[in-house]
Amino acid sequence: MSTVVDVPSLTPNQINALVVLMVEARELTNSELKELAGFTLTGKDNRKLVDEGLVTTDRSHRPFTHELTDRGWRVLRQLHTVPPPKAGGAATRSLFAVLRNTHRALDRLRVSPADFFTQTPTTAAAATVDLVGLVRAAYQDLAGSPGAWVGLADLRERLAGQDRGAVDEALRTLVGQPGVRIIPVANTKALTARDRAAAVRIGDEDNHTLSIGPA
Repeated sequence: MSTVVDVPSLTPNQINALVVLMVEARELTNSELKELAGFTLTGKDNRKLVDEGLVTTDRSHRPFTHELTDRGWRVLRQLHTVPPPKAGGAATRSLFAVLRNTHRALDRLRVSPADFFTQTPTTAAAATVDLVGLVRAAYQDLAGSPGAWVGLADLRERLAGQDRGAVDEALRTLVGQPGVRIIPVANTKALTARDRAAAVRIGDEDNHTLSIGPA
């Protein structure tokens, strides 16, 4: 379930800056912002985003660099739920329509904007593909039949020795594939400390069980 946060009142320029920082999912200099979007983040717009806790700005060198905070990511996930600023006109309303449909798709995939937009190096992507195969193999060993539910605690035990973060990425990759479901345990009181420790965060939820059925 998404955590509800207050969405501050923002100008079109401030919203544009947040969106560019989101889709690039990395620290950007003012020079890069100028090249990518045709503007820099300075003056009142910069101060507003920093004061609201949405962006951090490094002024120790030039050009200044900017990056989304955790709160910035959370606000962007809900930005489309508030009316667009009237000063933005048709372009801003169109952007809000894109945000609304993007986040609807991410909710279906149960992937956070940060996970979706983060640019993964090719070598890391290749390693994730290899681990996806290992996860599938471990699941087949543990499951009594296709589609049976397997606890992630048992799965992680079978994959002992693999990097925890890499296994998490493999699970997030799997959840978008046909026949794959990764869900939370509804009865949280039934979870053991082992189950909680083995959970994988997908979107805004901790998930505890895996099912891989026919595609």
